[in-house]
Amino acid sequence: MTTALSQVTTIDPRLGFQSQEEEMAVDRLPVTGSLPDWLTGALVRVTPAKLEVGGERLGHWFDGLATLNRFAFTEGEVSYRSRFLDTRAYRAAREGRRAGAGFGTDPCRSIFQRVQSVFSPDLTDNANVNLVRIGQRHIAMTETPLPIEFDSETLATRGPLEFEDRTGGQITTAHPHYDRERNEMVNYSAKLSRKSEYRLWGLPAGSNSRRQIASLPVDEPAYMHAFGMSERYLILAEYPLRVNPLRLAFSGKAFIKNYRWKPELGTRFTVIDRATGSLRGRYETDAFFSFHHVNAFERGQQLVVDLLAYEDPSIIDALYLDEDGPVGTLPPVELRRYTIGLDSGRVDSEPLAEGNLELPRIDYGRRNTRDYTYAYFAGSDGGWLDRLVKVDTGRGAVASWSEDGCYPGEPIFVRRPGADGEDSGVILSVVLDARSERSFLLVLDAEGFQELARAEAPHHIPFGFHGQYLP
Repeated sequence: MTTALSQVTTIDPRLGFQSQEEEMAVDRLPVTGSLPDWLTGALVRVTPAKLEVGGERLGHWFDGLATLNRFAFTEGEVSYRSRFLDTRAYRAAREGRRAGAGFGTDPCRSIFQRVQSVFSPDLTDNANVNLVRIGQRHIAMTETPLPIEFDSETLATRGPLEFEDRTGGQITTAHPHYDRERNEMVNYSAKLSRKSEYRLWGLPAGSNSRRQIASLPVDEPAYMHAFGMSERYLILAEYPLRVNPLRLAFSGKAFIKNYRWKPELGTRFTVIDRATGSLRGRYETDAFFSFHHVNAFERGQQLVVDLLAYEDPSIIDALYLDEDGPVGTLPPVELRRYTIGLDSGRVDSEPLAEGNLELPRIDYGRRNTRDYTYAYFAGSDGGWLDRLVKVDTGRGAVASWSEDGCYPGEPIFVRRPGADGEDSGVILSVVLDARSERSFLLVLDAEGFQELARAEAPHHIPFGFHGQYLP
């Protein structure tokens, strides 16, 4: 069933950028509609929920202190729990001070501390971007290599995941991939020094020691929020948002303010063989910027990379905060497919759908690294994200959900057990209702994109980034 994309009357979304410091546990939320009987796990999300420290507003949305929100499903009922991650950054914030260098908020460091940071960086453990399950462990992650382990039921913080190797660097991603065959998490790190490197590695389930897959020298590392993985390859999309490593030590500025946009460099796809760690090739195309990859797969000697492309990194500047919310408006973004000729070196691109789309999800367990049909997004017509959109990669946007005054977050696909259809399941999204000044959990049928149920949370949940469904 196809639902036409709709226009809605804008109601102010600024509540989504106001702190929520209340932690609570509710055994039973009010539910409207009917939940599928097979939905018996929990949706756990992480969000930057505390946006002031010491009476001062944080400078960027990405610096908000992390809290976990959990919606659990049992016999048609939904329970709710929220709890801050008990990190060094959070404990310092409760004392009115900032600990660790922020993404966009200038650090409080002396010149001596800045010089020393090249060799012993002042990294934040504020893991407010994404959640990952590794074997029986659940961790929260940000873009520094300090993942925080937590209890998936109580949301209690267990502490940092301490790596027992020297594979990492100062910068990583909160969007690792899962290697089915090796049962390991795959990620990349940037080691910043006078001779910097990209390092790609795997972390086996149950281990704290990373396996290095590849190491590539780089003069000026690119800012990469995510990367791609196909059946045979790892793909770094090196956008021309670059940093001189020494600048991070001596500037005294927030992390991202040290990067410079150099569009004359273009964007380079660096493709690494997953099995051998060898460089398959580097492939040049025009400059663009992206936060999120959607999927990657191979067609013979072609590598297909789907991602969300901005013309430049102005999206980062748009998300700086004043007292009300972001200081800018969201720039246009395109769901774009890049097709790379691995032997010919040719790179072609084409749009897959119209409209501004972000926060992509697919049926990751079955379709990641493989050709696929459906992807799900939060979307907008130029304002804040105010709809959920289902895209057929061959036909473009085919369905949407929207409601006046409502602002949905990331749409997480949950497959119905035993189902064969790629869209057989449900979509879960936490929605801010600006009319009632509360949030609710929305459950959509993924195939028809019709609402099945909603569960009303006891308070507003600030806008967040990512989460996971835990069966």
